[in-house]
Amino acid sequence: MSDASFTLEQYELHPRTIIRNATPPELYEEALTYEPDASISSVGALIVSSYEKTGRSPKDKRIVEYPSIDKDVWWGNINIGMDEATFMISRGRAIDYLNTQQRIYVVDGYAGWDPKYRIKVRIVATRPYHALFMHNMLIRPTAEELADFGEPDYVIFNAGQFPANPLTKHMTSRTSVELSFERKEFVILGTEYAGEMKKGVFTIMNYIMPKQGILSMHSSANEGREGDVAVFFGLSGTGKTTLSADPKRELIGDDEHCWTDDGVFNIEGGCYAKCINLSEDNEPDIYRAIRFGTVLENVDYDKATRVVDYDGTSLTENTRASYPIEYILNAKIPCMGGHPQNIIFLTCDAFGVLPPVSKLTPAQAMYHFISGYTAKVAGTEMGVTEPEATFSACFGAAFMVWHPSKYAELLAKRLQQNGTSVWLVNTGWSGGGYGEGERMSLKYTRSIIDSILDGTLKNAPTDHNDLFGFDVPTECPKVPNEIMKPRNTWSDRNAYDKAALKLANMFQENFKQFEEGSSDEIIQAGPKAS
Repeated sequence: MSDASFTLEQYELHPRTIIRNATPPELYEEALTYEPDASISSVGALIVSSYEKTGRSPKDKRIVEYPSIDKDVWWGNINIGMDEATFMISRGRAIDYLNTQQRIYVVDGYAGWDPKYRIKVRIVATRPYHALFMHNMLIRPTAEELADFGEPDYVIFNAGQFPANPLTKHMTSRTSVELSFERKEFVILGTEYAGEMKKGVFTIMNYIMPKQGILSMHSSANEGREGDVAVFFGLSGTGKTTLSADPKRELIGDDEHCWTDDGVFNIEGGCYAKCINLSEDNEPDIYRAIRFGTVLENVDYDKATRVVDYDGTSLTENTRASYPIEYILNAKIPCMGGHPQNIIFLTCDAFGVLPPVSKLTPAQAMYHFISGYTAKVAGTEMGVTEPEATFSACFGAAFMVWHPSKYAELLAKRLQQNGTSVWLVNTGWSGGGYGEGERMSLKYTRSIIDSILDGTLKNAPTDHNDLFGFDVPTECPKVPNEIMKPRNTWSDRNAYDKAALKLANMFQENFKQFEEGSSDEIIQAGPKAS
């Protein structure tokens, strides 16, 4: 646990005790001793709090501007620039705080299951909870690999218990999350939300992998018994985790992957699942993965029995569980697979316009990949009273460093090389928009996914949708034919036409920001609203 020969002097850190790559039982003991609010749940998971921040702080994230990366980065509201001098002020603030601590926790691990492309990551933190979280989320080295680990490729200094100075240049609050690709360092101040570390690693991979011609993807992936791989993209609420968890298929990963010349690999060593309204009936794999070694973040629980109330939201609706991927019974270890036969874009269309499934051409795949469409509905956020279109480039804009067209071009190359089919699956509304129609039956969506994966839909009859430009299968086993064409499910066909035209215009308006970096073929693959 504590290694006297291990030092952090290269970072000017000299704590009295360094606890490196401790085991989960050791970190439990540390948490129960040194974290005042840590508890053990009735099933053995470690219950912790991230206190004030219970989600990521994207507006407080900065990337240091260097000439070497200036033309690579898609600067703007997602990738906000900062100067190196200010980064060094924040780094110094973090180092000073870490040096006030008697105990420092270090986790050394890998990002990327493919040994040819994995990177070495070091976490330096003050909370046992953060160490256990990243023990779960990074790929855990063997004892031999750890002994020969050497210097990491990237270091994350998590001083989240100490605030940033909001008067410092570039700061917008007392939270600051800063990345320097030149120094290969990531600094966290003013937030104890563990997801900042996980997504920090993903952001790093989203920069360095495309430089090597590798597509990084915010997606889940699974593999069938015959070795056929499927990749699922989708924003929150579209069903990405639910639909990729299939008892007939092995799980490669639930959130972050790369696609190389050899196939796909998971970036992570664990899963970070939402817990709100979790039940064994609806999400049996996740429910059963919550046991000793799992981190439960910000959940409600009975203080006497330690039974967790997954419906509770007293701290946040963003309750989470972090566990090693091998806690999923049908996980594929190592988490690697061949080239995907099918890519599935999941969207929750609250306007009730999009078909339950559509076939996309490679150019359409790039267009919809760059668009990353879904919709919010009333009740999901304060102030949302009617459906709102939401576009997140590459189905994960918050973590993309290059212009979205870079990832789209890499996707197009992989699709062409491997003959991969791409599908747009609507898990949203049918028979009318939100408030009038009904949410697409999960049973029907699962049947559609099954028919995609077994090849049935590849040869199904189709109709061409002139407005959106894609081909729509008109038949699918175990799915009523009448819902395959959404216009037929609306009692007022004219109302459908107006809603469809409105959504098509939203697509066009959103895509204007990407036109400069996109080819004419991609631009022309979108809806034809005018």
